[in-house]
Amino acid sequence: MLELINVNKAYAGGRRVLADLSYTLNAGEYVAIMGESGVGKSTLLNLIAGLDTPDSGEILINGVAISALDDDAATQLRREQFGFVFQAFHVLPHLTLAQNIALPLLLNGATTEYVQQMLEQVGLQGRGDHFSRQLSGGELQRVAIARALIHRPKLVLADEPTGNLDPDTAHEILQLMRAEIKSNGATAILVTHSHAAAATADFVLNLTKDGLRPARSEQLA
Repeated sequence: MLELINVNKAYAGGRRVLADLSYTLNAGEYVAIMGESGVGKSTLLNLIAGLDTPDSGEILINGVAISALDDDAATQLRREQFGFVFQAFHVLPHLTLAQNIALPLLLNGATTEYVQQMLEQVGLQGRGDHFSRQLSGGELQRVAIARALIHRPKLVLADEPTGNLDPDTAHEILQLMRAEIKSNGATAILVTHSHAAAATADFVLNLTKDGLRPARSEQLA
């Protein structure tokens, strides 16, 4: 599904954050990536999404190099096959909840008939005509998850999706996200500082200057 081949990336000041990073993530796997601040976790997500480009190396999605795609093709790939869950929610305030969730379907020219069903699945039934200002942080994140998964993406990228939530709400959101990801048969990457969040994934990787390595049990305690 996803293959990283000798990926290198440095910041504008010259500090290298990713060095010869290689890894393969198979279809249907849900992995959490942990690591110290500044190690390059969010940068890695941006590279995988094609929102940034590596200095060298290749990132393949189902055998296709993202760097080989022009802007239109890369945009189409993100619309059709990617789902994004952000820490800051990014729920559009001028749209209703139903309209926010329907966006990926509309962008892909698909029917929106499943929006109400998705609202029910994330516990927001009957609130499709509400606006973001009427929701709590946990409810906003439910909308973000529903929007990320409504079009059944092949790859879900989640960047600290519970960083702004209290522990109880975060637990509910993480369980919901895992259930929806597994229900859709998606491959998923969760970037997080939270051990509790990481524990909801199939397995945990630690990103260091030496690359991606399976996290040891004592690192998750």
